[in-house]
Amino acid sequence: MKSFVIRVLVNGVALWVAASLIPGIHLADNPASTSNHLVTILWVAVIFGLLNALIKPILTILSLPVIILTLGLFTLIVNAAMLELTSWFAGKFSLDFHVDQFFWDAVLGAIIITIVSMLLNAILPDND
Repeated sequence: MKSFVIRVLVNGVALWVAASLIPGIHLADNPASTSNHLVTILWVAVIFGLLNALIKPILTILSLPVIILTLGLFTLIVNAAMLELTSWFAGKFSLDFHVDQFFWDAVLGAIIITIVSMLLNAILPDND
């Protein structure tokens, strides 16, 4: 349970950094309060984590030939698709998270989220 909470917090920070740096990613732009802002970030991070745990492995296996052909660069597209899917699910739950364009916003957001998550996972303990 502790590991899950750490992963959600890492995803939340990574999503917040991506939304702060890329103008096409909107995450709780007009919150009524700071607590609403944090709750939105945490719920979007939970959705993002669940999608990455459940759907990303299936997408990765299905796109494995293309990933091998592009020497792994296609994983950026898979990660961007996860970000777009998170945006869609967040809309279904009335959360204030939206990605404007797939190619530039989602791909750049996926790169930033990957870098931030990698750095935070290197710093934070992972006690499974």
